[in-house]
Amino acid sequence: MNTEEQINQYINSQPEPKRSNMQALHRLTLQVLPDCKLWFFDGINSENKKVANPTIGYGFHTMKYANGKTADWFQIGLSANKTGISIYILGIKDKTYLAQTFGTKIGKASVTGYCIKFKTLKDINIDILEAAIRFGFEQKL
Repeated sequence: MNTEEQINQYINSQPEPKRSNMQALHRLTLQVLPDCKLWFFDGINSENKKVANPTIGYGFHTMKYANGKTADWFQIGLSANKTGISIYILGIKDKTYLAQTFGTKIGKASVTGYCIKFKTLKDINIDILEAAIRFGFEQKL
């Protein structure tokens, strides 16, 4: 199964309204950066242990760890969680930026250094979320 098929299967496995919300967010992210690399992380590590929720990834950057190792990964992530949806914006050096810039304007969401978490799209301002996604893609990593 290719990446796009995995993404579609993952989105379609979600109950409503989460499924429709994730489809809308997938389309939005692809509108922001239409030719980005797509990823699908099933949440399982190399030891076959669940370490995270499955995540759709967009874009590309190389992460640098404190120990000097590097890993290729996505810039923006979209994931369903128990209570709603998480958008991950990776590679931001200033861990206060998302919350300070978008947190007070986005609506009913939790905003951390790299994650915007909300229950449903109707709870947030989609234009502010789009601006945060654009910011994430524009980061020079």
